[in-house]
Amino acid sequence: MVLFLLLLIAIVILLYRNYKGQNVSKFITEQFQAVYDRFAPYSFKVVREKTKELGQEYSPRQYLVQVLILGGFAGVVTYLYFYNLVVSLIYIIIAVSFIPYLAFLRCKRIYSEFIFEQIQVYTTNTIMEFATTQSFVKSLEGVRDSGILEDPVLSDVNHMIDMAYEEGSIDGALEYMSSKYPYYIVKNMHQLFLQITKEGARDTGESLENMQLDIDTLVESVYRDRMDRANFHKKFLQYGIMLFLLVMLIQYMLGSESYIELIKQVYVQVILHGVIIFNSYFLLKGEKYYNENVGVE
Repeated sequence: MVLFLLLLIAIVILLYRNYKGQNVSKFITEQFQAVYDRFAPYSFKVVREKTKELGQEYSPRQYLVQVLILGGFAGVVTYLYFYNLVVSLIYIIIAVSFIPYLAFLRCKRIYSEFIFEQIQVYTTNTIMEFATTQSFVKSLEGVRDSGILEDPVLSDVNHMIDMAYEEGSIDGALEYMSSKYPYYIVKNMHQLFLQITKEGARDTGESLENMQLDIDTLVESVYRDRMDRANFHKKFLQYGIMLFLLVMLIQYMLGSESYIELIKQVYVQVILHGVIIFNSYFLLKGEKYYNENVGVE
């Protein structure tokens, strides 16, 4: 362990000497950033790029703070469990290695929120345009030309327009959009337009108004759910951290010396590892739930 610490100090000194005059922490984060960009899955790159465009991506400094907080918490907790620096170091490495996954979940949530907002704009404005033009394709062109949509929804609307002109029907375009964005409001709006087109309804004002009310109600419930999730997330993290710190209560009850003697038993160490793994899995599942299925009814 002493040799490892000396080696770590030597690496830090070499980095400082080689990059004197530069920000060493910035250099380290840039190297980590390059590795993540190279090996990150395609889906991560897509949602992360959109998160950057929206100005909500973490800066390298924020990622470094996240590494320090997560690694420091893992080191302190596991040392209190095992009083073993090697075991703590292993858990620190494992904890830090999950940061890309947590970043992916966060970016995915931001991307999902963005897509839902775009779908809300798409449905609301298409209905408004249709009330004036009485033509679905003309409505799509009006929404496209208004400049309120962004990619990828904008590109999909353009594709719908092209499909409608090529096929001479809106059926294929509606099916394409409904499968690409399987939201309740999208399917219902498309079904309404199909019904109007096929049956040739004359008075569509009431149907469109009811559809608009349905969209408003759904959007309100989604945003309310988003606030509830945020409140739940804070309480969930507090509860998860308390689960990890229960070992301090056990040590207080037994006394530090008695606890150290107890953890020398192999079966006790197995139980403690199991507790850490279970609590970590519990927290990861909670993070996954919080960041996924945003805007889905």
